[in-house]
Amino acid sequence: MDIGIKESDRKKVADKLQKLLADEHVIYIKTRNYHWNIKAANFAELHAFYEEQYGELEGVIDEIAERIRMIGFLSTGRMSEFLKLTELKEGKEITDSGEQVSNLMKDHESVIKYLRNCIRDFEDLNDMGSADFVTALMQQHEKMRWMLESFLPK
Repeated sequence: MDIGIKESDRKKVADKLQKLLADEHVIYIKTRNYHWNIKAANFAELHAFYEEQYGELEGVIDEIAERIRMIGFLSTGRMSEFLKLTELKEGKEITDSGEQVSNLMKDHESVIKYLRNCIRDFEDLNDMGSADFVTALMQQHEKMRWMLESFLPK
């Protein structure tokens, strides 16, 4: 592959994207779990909202895996590997909507911070395509976090 980025630098980018892929899977599974097990006065609204969010995360997951492939590496696809790579916690079974929303917000905040670091790292590695890609993902996570926050009491 000759796309103007050394293989060793593409490998560094791919490794960072693998961790991101793992993080996204944890948030996805956690959001689905909360969707199934929520107890709240606004159940219908939050149930539908979680479905929207995990649907968006499905797309993100696919895009990250494809980006890893585009730069010449295989994407991780096993849960055991994801759990080794992520720093996010699966968490325990929670039905309280406030606790669910707070947990998801914290996970999105963690991913946002990670993505900010990736942008700088990818630019330093001369991979502007990946830097641009993760900038867009960061904006998606910022919006998802903001929307989650709207479900918390003022």
